[in-house]
Amino acid sequence: MHHGICHLNIVPIRILAEDSSEMITQLLYGDHFKILEKRKFWSKIRDAYDGTEGWIRNNQFIPIEKSDYQSLKNSVEHKFSSNLVSYVNDANRVMIPIVLGSSLKSLKLLSHEFDGDSINEKKGKSNLIITALYYLNAPYLWGGKTPFGIDAPGFTQMIYKINGYSLLRRAEEQAAQGEALSFIEESEPGDLAFFDNNEGEINHVGLIMQDNFIIHVFGKVRIDRLDHTGIFNTEQRKYTHKLRVIKKVI
Repeated sequence: MHHGICHLNIVPIRILAEDSSEMITQLLYGDHFKILEKRKFWSKIRDAYDGTEGWIRNNQFIPIEKSDYQSLKNSVEHKFSSNLVSYVNDANRVMIPIVLGSSLKSLKLLSHEFDGDSINEKKGKSNLIITALYYLNAPYLWGGKTPFGIDAPGFTQMIYKINGYSLLRRAEEQAAQGEALSFIEESEPGDLAFFDNNEGEINHVGLIMQDNFIIHVFGKVRIDRLDHTGIFNTEQRKYTHKLRVIKKVI
């Protein structure tokens, strides 16, 4: 088998085949992938959604046939869990908790039943901010993608994904998507603002809201002010991020 699917709620993807290695992203329930290399305890995979490569433990996924992988990859079905925590029941009626944004396309393949609310169709751009608010106060976690730990590009990727739009995994990759805007005044709620460091490298992203506010991850998912200089932290009373570019992806 050279393909697999995540049947657990959250599985870390690491740079190296070691538990102590840096987590670069996560698989959520229903995420599927190609297996690039298999070792005794670890497999190197490529996420079908955004192409991220890394290592996961062999006892944290289920192998699937190539035909099932292709069927999932080519499916236009849009179905994601929409509660902070929902449950699926396995074939033995044992409950498995899953988090917001988990894919439900593979329920039949896994012989699971879903118990909870879901988003079953692509949503309009106006729904992006509504979804983002579900993550408010989620703690920062490098490589995280859930309401229980998330990083800046993971946050924007999940908001877009749940509503039916694709973003890549890293902030610098997302910054290469969409159309650049010249001024904040041209933006709409749901557009993306990118920020760089002193070396000019894109290192942060957030979701633009109405009235010059931005929701982003800095210590936690929070709402701050945005202007042409960057993000003004309303608690620290200072600028924390320098604005580089605004992008309209949808």
